[in-house]
Amino acid sequence: MSNSTVEIGLLNPKSPSNVGSVMRAAGCFQADAVFYTGQRYARAARFNTDTKSQSLNIPLEGLDDILARLKPQQKVVCIELVEGATALPDFQHPAHALYVFGPEDGSISQDIVNQADEVVYIPTQGCLNLAATVNVVLYDRQAKLATVPSDDGLIRQSRDVNNRLKVKS
Repeated sequence: MSNSTVEIGLLNPKSPSNVGSVMRAAGCFQADAVFYTGQRYARAARFNTDTKSQSLNIPLEGLDDILARLKPQQKVVCIELVEGATALPDFQHPAHALYVFGPEDGSISQDIVNQADEVVYIPTQGCLNLAATVNVVLYDRQAKLATVPSDDGLIRQSRDVNNRLKVKS
């Protein structure tokens, strides 16, 4: 395994637009793969918001069991509002993680929570939608593990072609 691996597991996502947004987040934060369970998303033919076409670069695969493809050293981290969970600001991300997210209109099953190495929640008033939750978790991981350079080269590589702004010296 490389220095780190990041995989995202979506449990029965209902919205193709949210899955498209998850794919965009996966590309921005360099996830290795996205898996999903259930039939709702599989029936939706197109990504509504995968505007960077990350589905061409990052595998998106349907599975019957979200934990079926665990790799050695990979930790299962459920992201859910669960009593007794660790608040995201206090959480230390493992090098090799499968982050599991519940459906927009439900929760991760107790069975999966029981098999998790960690259960983490984002301390908010109310709950975020699926794509927003994935973005927050992946950003937190990147910020804490310092996995990408933070310099002008990254800005030039990442920004839109119409953006040529600079901070005044």
